[in-house]
Amino acid sequence: MKPFRFLLLCLALAALGALLWQPYANDQSQVIVSLHGTNYITNVTKALLLLAGAMLLLWLVVWLLRLPFRMWRQHRNRQTRVRMAGGLLALHEGRWTRAEKLLTQAADDPAMRLTARLAAAQAAQARGDAAAFDQHLLAVDAETGAAATALARADALLASGRAQDAIAALDAAAQKSPPSPRALLLRTRALIASRRSGDAYGALGALKNVQALSPDDHAALEAELAAQSLRESDDANALADRWDRLLVPLRARSEVVAAYAQRAVELRMEDAAAAAVDAALKNQWSEALALQFGHIPSSRNPAAPSRLATAEGWLRAHSDSAALAVTLGRLSGEQQQWGKAEDYLHRAIAQGAGADAWEELGHVYSAQAETEAAQLSYRNALCAARGEAVEPIPGRGLREQIFDASVIEERDQHGVPRLPG
Repeated sequence: MKPFRFLLLCLALAALGALLWQPYANDQSQVIVSLHGTNYITNVTKALLLLAGAMLLLWLVVWLLRLPFRMWRQHRNRQTRVRMAGGLLALHEGRWTRAEKLLTQAADDPAMRLTARLAAAQAAQARGDAAAFDQHLLAVDAETGAAATALARADALLASGRAQDAIAALDAAAQKSPPSPRALLLRTRALIASRRSGDAYGALGALKNVQALSPDDHAALEAELAAQSLRESDDANALADRWDRLLVPLRARSEVVAAYAQRAVELRMEDAAAAAVDAALKNQWSEALALQFGHIPSSRNPAAPSRLATAEGWLRAHSDSAALAVTLGRLSGEQQQWGKAEDYLHRAIAQGAGADAWEELGHVYSAQAETEAAQLSYRNALCAARGEAVEPIPGRGLREQIFDASVIEERDQHGVPRLPG
């Protein structure tokens, strides 16, 4: 586009010159210039041409005089861009010392100073140099004020476990300028760390409006806050109220149900915990919840449904679940059905349950005064937890081993067998 514009400019000047030439071509008016007693006489046309030539010559002299300075400025800008790019790349690669050095050099350019100093502070924080971190932020404060560095300071405070100080820094900065999406997210994380899940839950709407997180991450954060809110319930009434106010999708998430069940057990609400886990497992199977169901204490209400019967009701649909087998073994042991407990726990071990199943099997053998088998089971539990090889229980032949590894065949509505899990 530049050559085309230059050509149009030349054509316009030529047309203007042709138009002006006509009135002045036949006009022999004189221009007299007197300088130090000497008179210079010429016509108007020549005077205009001489004036244009003088102005062009003056522009050329000025351009030549400024050329070295312009070349030096271009070289410095190019060098700053190279340092900035190299520093950001080193920061991305985790080369903290090199990154801080290049970014500090790039900060000599006023246009790059704010970004380069903040990135250099991040590099200093990553390598654990608190003095250099403060120095970089103070340099930014001197230029733009403390609001620009509040996010970096809050991030460092939260990383060091000072969540309340991080919240105070972000709130002070929010009074001077609207908070950025990352500032809102960081404040929410600080509220979570301060065990103020109620306040953090109220910030979810703002986070969603500014799209600070992806939809999946936002849903995960919402579930995390719901779970923490349940764990922070002071009494049974508060727990029941918070659980009832949760949206249905949240009450179906395994981590939220697990938090509710754990707090309900702590508040001696065993029946409510079991009912919540049962409802969640009917909606969507979870190995963690199936294992947690076995640790819910027995109901003190004689009319409550049997936990063992409830768990056995899941067996046909989830016969390949190692967690369910552990739970069935534990619940059978609570009712002193030792033979059934052994069968379930051996099945769990064959399906890869590991240390949990071996420990429960040790309890079963210990309750029956089978000391050697109990000791072997406890030893195997320790080995399984460490990832070491375990010893088989003596006396279990091939037939028992095949039975342990077998699962109930599942078929769909057309009678076609389904593959296990």
